[in-house]
Amino acid sequence: MADTISKVLVVGGSSGMGLALARRCLDQGAQVIIAGRDADKLARARESLGAHSQLEAVAVDITREAEVGALFDQVTGLDHIACTAADIQGSYELLPALDLKAAQRAMESKVFGPLLLAKYGAPKLRPSGSITFTSGIAAYRPLPRGSVVAAINAALEGLVRALAVELAPIRVNAVSPGWVDTPIWAFVAGDRKGEMLDGMARRLPVGRVGRPADIAEAIAFLMGNGFTTGTVLHVEGGHRLV
Repeated sequence: MADTISKVLVVGGSSGMGLALARRCLDQGAQVIIAGRDADKLARARESLGAHSQLEAVAVDITREAEVGALFDQVTGLDHIACTAADIQGSYELLPALDLKAAQRAMESKVFGPLLLAKYGAPKLRPSGSITFTSGIAAYRPLPRGSVVAAINAALEGLVRALAVELAPIRVNAVSPGWVDTPIWAFVAGDRKGEMLDGMARRLPVGRVGRPADIAEAIAFLMGNGFTTGTVLHVEGGHRLV
């Protein structure tokens, strides 16, 4: 990474892309705080990352403003905030079956949650710091059943551009992953996860779907590059081309 990273908050750091990012930052010598709603998942994540003196874990629901405020009451001297959290369970449905409450939960987790992280986290960041969110390919290549997630990802990318202006010189960016083999596919595809991922791998120019480490590397680039802000970095194996 171009800049030295000493302290990073990874929201959604208990699994998938967030866990891969936490591991990468620890390997780079950074102090890392992983945060998420589920204390048991956080405990398992800490165990998988090893008994690391540079690692902390904090349970927080980023859709609850009081909890986000309390989190940043405890945190000081941050270099970067990254958020990979998403609660999209129940939101991948055709319109006749769509549960509005599930759609609202997804919106809260991927738009209002990041907004709260920016509201309370920006004052705790050093001026050279950054905030990185994760949108997704659904904003560009939506599938049937994906209208909610497409709208959410597009909204998040608009938020990124606005926050990059408002919070400057703090940098605000997003990574837009394509299809990545993470636990979230259990909600999207159920028993068809392997079949769907294999089918997409055959379509993509790179010949495979993404891995959590691919997204972690992209987030690390955005954290370390001091001349990038208001940007959506597409890491999707060429999905937008097919």
